[in-house]
Amino acid sequence: MDIRTVGVIGAGTMGNGIAHVFAKSGYNVVLADVDQRFVDRALETISRNLEREVAKNKLTAEQREQALARITGTTDRKRLAECDFVVEAASERFEIKAELFRDLDAMCRPEVLLTSNTSSISITKLAAATGRPDKVIGMHFFNPVPVMKLVEVIRGLATSNETFATAKALAEKLEKTPVEVNDAPGFVSNRVLMPLLNEAMYAVMEGVATPEAVDEVFKLGMAHPMGPLFAVPATIRQQPLGPASVTGTSLALIPTEVSTSTKSPALGWGLLRSFTPTNTLSVGK
Repeated sequence: MDIRTVGVIGAGTMGNGIAHVFAKSGYNVVLADVDQRFVDRALETISRNLEREVAKNKLTAEQREQALARITGTTDRKRLAECDFVVEAASERFEIKAELFRDLDAMCRPEVLLTSNTSSISITKLAAATGRPDKVIGMHFFNPVPVMKLVEVIRGLATSNETFATAKALAEKLEKTPVEVNDAPGFVSNRVLMPLLNEAMYAVMEGVATPEAVDEVFKLGMAHPMGPLFAVPATIRQQPLGPASVTGTSLALIPTEVSTSTKSPALGWGLLRSFTPTNTLSVGK
């Protein structure tokens, strides 16, 4: 399949990062969101991040300008009908994503693959909202997208081998490392990470160790580059950690039977999503 124009629906942190790497890799990009403010903010972010890459000699100024010229921002969702491949990067709510997939299915050509950047929602369920479940797949990029190499490529129950092969090859063209994952709650990354974060926070809450000590154990004992609580700012570290002090929703999408040791399905994800370690990861590092 000849893919020249890629649609990205959702211009937030993940959406603008995905648009960035596609444009940088030579694809034309249609970046869509519901409000022009979000589109403008995304384009400014992409421009700034590309400039950082120029400053680090990872791109030339000319390559930066070429990449920016390949991106078209829009609030008109119908513009996605011209795309050869679409990545959905909207809010992590099934109802929102399912509606988008129904609309994309109606407007895109029959051969176009529809992908989701979801980190936890079932690809099989999203595919069921369309008339092309064999052409629906997950491509879970990681933040910040221009820096992080991993893409979880998630097969739904009906995803065809051809669809998987196309998504895998596309990830490789973006200079990412695709890892094949079957559809399951939390996939691999969040299925393993969320219980880990919960237990790390309970270790602090129960007085087993300080956040710094928990992180040191993982860095020095498990060879992790950072500890599980590194994302939590110092102001939060100084407060008691517990169910009453943290709220969250996305971990609730992972059924409790996945890990019987997960004490509170709200704890881990609330901290993780609220406090991203943007102070240490920057584009072009």
